[in-house]
Amino acid sequence: MNKLLKKVLNISIYILVLLVLTYCAVLFLGQRISVIGSSMEPTLSDGDNLIVDKITYRFREPKRFDIIVFPYQYASNTYYIKRIIGLPGEKIRIDAEGRIYINGEVLEENYGKEVIADAGLAAAEIILGDDEYFVMGDNRNDSADSRFLSVGNIKRESIMGRAWLRIYPFKSFGILKHA
Repeated sequence: MNKLLKKVLNISIYILVLLVLTYCAVLFLGQRISVIGSSMEPTLSDGDNLIVDKITYRFREPKRFDIIVFPYQYASNTYYIKRIIGLPGEKIRIDAEGRIYINGEVLEENYGKEVIADAGLAAAEIILGDDEYFVMGDNRNDSADSRFLSVGNIKRESIMGRAWLRIYPFKSFGILKHA
């Protein structure tokens, strides 16, 4: 009976250690998240499952064109996935033709699905704070993003991590394209 008790105790300790390690990995290293909606098309589609890298931004600052995940401020357990367009301290403006200007110069990029129809708040110049990022969905005309008050500029502390790997659907499995 003593051997059986010892074996059960060993298995219990093994399972406990495994659970603690899994919890730490999800909390500090990465997390699975599902894409809901079409705001990041064609890059990401509704139903895609991603792994969010939570460790990279502990060692470096987010870069322009990184795809980030952050919580939506008006609903719990709701996360937004957007692309960084503007960096801290920059001046952002979108003109009537849908061109994005960073510090007065046209941003050269090809992530937008189509010409921007609604500049929103960015019709007037937006000056980002020292810890703020301007984000947009790739599907520019079907995206709630920094152009609108419901999202606004994203504070550095709000960034959960960088969308890193698509794990589902399996035919699209792979590392996501960033800058």
